[in-house]
Amino acid sequence: MLWLVFTTGKCNLTCNYCGGSFEKEVVPWEVKYNVEALRSIIERDENATVVFYGGEPLSNPSFIMRTMDGVRAKRWGVQTNGTLVRLLPERYWRRMNVALLSIDGRRELTDKHRGKNVYDVVVRNFRYLKSLGVPTVARMTVTQDTEIFEDVKHLLDLGFDKVHWQLNVVWTDRWDVKEWAERSYLPGVRALVDLFVERLREGKVLGIVPILGVVSAHFNGGYVGSPCGAGYRSFSITTDGRVLSCPIAVREKWAELGTVGGFKVLEDPLPAVCKECEYRRYCGGRCLYASQERYWGEEGFKVVDEVTKEYLRIVLSRMWEIEELIRRGIVSREQLKYDPTEDSTEVIP
Repeated sequence: MLWLVFTTGKCNLTCNYCGGSFEKEVVPWEVKYNVEALRSIIERDENATVVFYGGEPLSNPSFIMRTMDGVRAKRWGVQTNGTLVRLLPERYWRRMNVALLSIDGRRELTDKHRGKNVYDVVVRNFRYLKSLGVPTVARMTVTQDTEIFEDVKHLLDLGFDKVHWQLNVVWTDRWDVKEWAERSYLPGVRALVDLFVERLREGKVLGIVPILGVVSAHFNGGYVGSPCGAGYRSFSITTDGRVLSCPIAVREKWAELGTVGGFKVLEDPLPAVCKECEYRRYCGGRCLYASQERYWGEEGFKVVDEVTKEYLRIVLSRMWEIEELIRRGIVSREQLKYDPTEDSTEVIP
């Protein structure tokens, strides 16, 4: 299981698609429960991956240290905006199995949305983590000014082990996703798939999660719910001790599964509307939060759904080539197997 453990609701940035910190009454800025309660939950899971979350989790390094010292887990990670990396001592970083850093691609794009000089700070800290041998994932928020091929390629060229992205279609005011997708995004996705297959011919698997995760699903049975595992393989623990199905659903009652004292698991995580969809094994209902909230209304939800389906068609159209490369022994199925809950990544943007 994946355990997303909030260390705080506080964030030191105010990205323009997020807004920064949670209100203290929604997600307290200090942990209100005892680490022993966390230990009693996580240590019942012999395959536990614990990823620290926020707010900006590294603004509370003492809680991270206490947890890593007092709780036994198979894997450790952190989702961070990448600006406060040095607050956590090196010995704890060396125990991390993954660090996910928020960076949107090229310098001008990242600084536009996250703040002046953020790109340079994140890249400097990324290189520090690489020097320690920490596997890294770039977490992109994709907006209407993203050039998906150029920005993903830029991050791969910097040396990130994996890249994933999420479309800015949840909290923001509605924008013309369809026009942008047809003009820019989907052609960029095609170019990324071309690059992915080209590297496969050389025996190398690029860590482009929204491609790799779909390819993995093709060979390994697919996803029974949101690929991130929300509510059935992934659980979020807030600073006040609530257990949520989705880490961004901190205000929504539907997401509450219980508390650190006891909680339930979603028995059927696939939305009813998705049960007859031909892409359900690859998509798993896309995003649980988006499916539940639908801020853009039914029409807006369907527009994003159609963009998602076309992206899936683009990836799946190349499966015959990938199968041929496997048959010829250039790559193996094992190389293409990927579990997003081990890294807390997003397969479906």
